[in-house]
Amino acid sequence: MLRATLKSVLSRKLRLVLSGLAVVLGVMFVSGAFVLTDTLGRSFDSLFASVFAGTDVQVRAKPAVAGVDSGERPTNLPADLVAKVRSAPGVASATGVAAADGARVIGRNGKVVTSFGPPRLGANWTGTSELVQLREGRGPQAADEIAVNAALAKAAGITVGDRVGVLTLQPKKTFTLVGIFGYSGDRDSIGGAMEVDFTEPVAQELMLGAPGTYSSIDVTAASGQSPEKVRDAVRAAVGDGYVVKTGKQLQDETVGDFRQGLSFFNNILLGFAGVALFVGVFLILNTFSIIVAQRTRELALMRAVGASRRQMIGAVLVEATIIGLVASVVGLAAGIGVGAGLAWLFGHLGGADLPLASIGVPAAAVIGAFAVGLLVTLVAALLPALRASRIPPVAALQEVATPDRPLTKITVAGSLVAAVGAAILGYGLSGRAHGSTLALILSGVLVCFIGVALLTPVLARPVVSLLGLLFSWSVPGKLGRLNSGRNPRRTAITAAALMVGLALITGVNVVLASAKTTMHKQGDTLVKADLIVSGDQMAEMPPTFDAAVLDQIRRMSGVRAVAGEYYDRAMVNGKGWGVSVVTDLPALADMFPLRATEGTIATLGPDQLVLDEARAKTLNLHAGSTVTVQLSRGAPHTMTVAAVLARNDVFNSIMLSPSVIPDLRVPQPSWAYVRVAPGTGVAAVRDRIDTLLADSPEVNVTDRSGYIDQQARQLDGLLMMIQILLALAVLIAVLGIVNTLALSVLERTRELGLLRAIGLRRVQMMRMVTVESVVISVFGALLGLAVGSGLGAAAVRALRDEGFTELSLPWSRMAVYLVLAGLVGVVAAVLPAIRAARINVLGAIAHE
Repeated sequence: MLRATLKSVLSRKLRLVLSGLAVVLGVMFVSGAFVLTDTLGRSFDSLFASVFAGTDVQVRAKPAVAGVDSGERPTNLPADLVAKVRSAPGVASATGVAAADGARVIGRNGKVVTSFGPPRLGANWTGTSELVQLREGRGPQAADEIAVNAALAKAAGITVGDRVGVLTLQPKKTFTLVGIFGYSGDRDSIGGAMEVDFTEPVAQELMLGAPGTYSSIDVTAASGQSPEKVRDAVRAAVGDGYVVKTGKQLQDETVGDFRQGLSFFNNILLGFAGVALFVGVFLILNTFSIIVAQRTRELALMRAVGASRRQMIGAVLVEATIIGLVASVVGLAAGIGVGAGLAWLFGHLGGADLPLASIGVPAAAVIGAFAVGLLVTLVAALLPALRASRIPPVAALQEVATPDRPLTKITVAGSLVAAVGAAILGYGLSGRAHGSTLALILSGVLVCFIGVALLTPVLARPVVSLLGLLFSWSVPGKLGRLNSGRNPRRTAITAAALMVGLALITGVNVVLASAKTTMHKQGDTLVKADLIVSGDQMAEMPPTFDAAVLDQIRRMSGVRAVAGEYYDRAMVNGKGWGVSVVTDLPALADMFPLRATEGTIATLGPDQLVLDEARAKTLNLHAGSTVTVQLSRGAPHTMTVAAVLARNDVFNSIMLSPSVIPDLRVPQPSWAYVRVAPGTGVAAVRDRIDTLLADSPEVNVTDRSGYIDQQARQLDGLLMMIQILLALAVLIAVLGIVNTLALSVLERTRELGLLRAIGLRRVQMMRMVTVESVVISVFGALLGLAVGSGLGAAAVRALRDEGFTELSLPWSRMAVYLVLAGLVGVVAAVLPAIRAARINVLGAIAHE
């Protein structure tokens, strides 16, 4: 039996390739994700080993603000601490470093050089070392001089001698570029970081906000002293108010942070790999179902000569195992290539200069590839294997394969599964699942898809028949319509594969379209600000502009009111929050629907704050309560709650008094909201404000509609990324259509030969197969659009408390997807149609 199975597999190589291709693509994603994260992880290990190679011990202050998103706000170190560290036993040298993220250079084109991830550091020039090497010019010596690393010089298009604008904690200042430096190993940057070096006093003022302070102290151990021993000595010298760590500890922590981010990215890739493999299950299930149907007589003969049912199941599962093994090997090899390619792309993205470690294949990639490849193939082949075991020996005497079975059982099962999936999804979206929310939502979506897939056969015949009417104006069209509906199970499984990918894409589209519609409606009905000054948030902190601009706008003729907003992160009663400082609360309340449920909205006095009722409930605060607020700088503030604001869909925050502005990390506003006086042209005021922002190229002024469009564009980027990642699932669905049609053509060889014999021309044969393909593809697309719209609508309804008040269906995108599905059907039919047209008439008639 085993020899017969192996000969059967080897005699149908095309079937082997088509069956395994879906598994290859899914396994490629799984193994590629592990190869990518392993390679990048080892690359960062090597990178930060070189960064901290010259640092035996480092001293930092304990962070003033921590636990807010991923950011923390370290406290500056006093300059006299350097001498105390230098005098500790075992210390050879101690160097004060004044460095922080947030130095933005204005390039030759007048725009700020952006960074997609790596920091834009501003630091004090400490001279050359084993790591830092001058390439041109010299280090800065005067207050108006800077040096930059080679990566930043190339990105900004600047050379030694140029006058360069730099944005820091203060508004734009202009410096002379006197030096360009690189790093050991001929590197232009360290992991893509862009660095500007000032003289020490300038770095302290612009990057740390206080003269005579440092962000850290780097210590070199004396000869013969271990870093651990020197660390303990320094810790004893400076006391418990500081964090003292060895260079190895810093390296491990930094790499650990990067690995944590990589694991999140890895999980995303594995999630999309799961979708691809889920779609692949439909393809393999359909393939083996068709194969079993085609070999009914062959399998029945085996049963007649003594093969048991267990042997029949084993024969199909052995074939599936072979396909799974071959696909896993090919998928693993492809995954290694994809992982290496993505690692290279990641290492060079956005001008990054990450030296990549050698490409490695971790055990997780190998185990994952074979476990996933074999498991998916065997699970998909199980039902066809059971079906093969039920073929009676008498079927060997029949001319026709097994007849179509009633759809009652599968319809009842599909209804029950879909109901269970809807219940799980509904509970997950209700907000009552707490820590299990994401798991329940994903499980609910998966079960819903299975339920809908089980229900598709009952829908296939009437819907496909209706769709086929569009092509029934010719004989090939009528035949294609009848063929697509003759086996509803096969049509349904083929269409279900396409349904999954399109349903996910459509669901995301519905949520994002609803978010955009909600933003526009709220902006039009609730926001009364005529102009908004802001910038795109490309880094941890939003872009800022000179606070003097607020006063200049306020003095403009035609301006009725202006409110500036600063942003920072703070500890409020020991808990991390994002906070705002508003310069004119009554003006802001007039431009946004702010209403007090406790206290009154008035100009905030020193050390006063207001907050929305949701945050007040979390912090257990009321009007008149006192609260401790620790900002990025300075001592903790004891502040009084002046008012509690009713929750609204536009503006919710903890808003602090302007008296705390000096203690913010960046004491400059990030937003300004302007109300124009009646009878004044908004465009004229906008042009005048625009001239005030000439030295702030990161921000611009737009009207209300333009600001909303600017925010909505960020959603378009998210949608594009999701569509690209889900394209693999759609590709597998297309392969499923090709596979089904190819096997169907093989199955109907004699029938097609008879059609050719009675006068059907080759072109008509190709049109018939194409119609069949297009009908199946459009049927799958319609299912996907319907299911995706339902899932998206459910998600929007569940997010109502998060501000999603409008449900919007992206009709134009849905129409595009439907048209593309038709084109997919045409493309998928090319090879099977050509094969059908080339059938030898006499050979086909004699075919059994």
